[in-house]
Amino acid sequence: MLTLYGFGPAFDLPDPSPFVMKTEIQLKMAGVPYRFERAAPQAAPKGKIPFIQVGAHRVGDSTFIRAHIEKHHRFDFDAGLSTHERAQAWAIERMLEDHLYFAIVQHRWLDDENWHRGPSHFFDGAPEGVAEDARRRVRENLHGHGISRHLHEETADLAERSLASLSVILGDKPYVMGEEPSGVDATAAAMVAAALTPFFTGELRRRAEKYANLTAYRDRMFARYYPSFAKKLAA
Repeated sequence: MLTLYGFGPAFDLPDPSPFVMKTEIQLKMAGVPYRFERAAPQAAPKGKIPFIQVGAHRVGDSTFIRAHIEKHHRFDFDAGLSTHERAQAWAIERMLEDHLYFAIVQHRWLDDENWHRGPSHFFDGAPEGVAEDARRRVRENLHGHGISRHLHEETADLAERSLASLSVILGDKPYVMGEEPSGVDATAAAMVAAALTPFFTGELRRRAEKYANLTAYRDRMFARYYPSFAKKLAA
């Protein structure tokens, strides 16, 4: 059986990593049986979570995991989409994964209140200095990316451009590309949920909450793929 490695529930989410949620949703979309195990990034083949293992074969990176599912389980996540729509879906994924995601990381790790509330607890019980060293590395990575060179308010402005764009693309459709979910919905639902989680405070969450159709979309996707968490949201 396929094993999915992630962090496990945290931050009022099925997983603190949007990429773990993306992969788990895609496994559910494809009807692939799997079991979930917790793992640290150091155990992953590419040094990042998620990764999967089937027998002795391991696959890292959510996009390559999707390709593995499509190849070995003969499942087309974009069945029914035209070539043009598939290109649009890929562009939307890149906007969310390569732009919005890094704003979410800055929001969690570099905002002092959110850091102490959330990511710092990944290191509970670790030797003194480990948590701050990890935070320093994240800060350096975000600086290299470019997103943390901006003030938090400026990053929120940039993130809102992606959120607003997704809101316009979604419109009144139930799913990003139409009446049925496709591969991009796994990414979109995970990123929107990560931005909206009530666990964290701050400008990014407030910006995300402005788009009622994104909140309704998150609720709809969770009702379909994470029903137990959907009940918590409704409580």
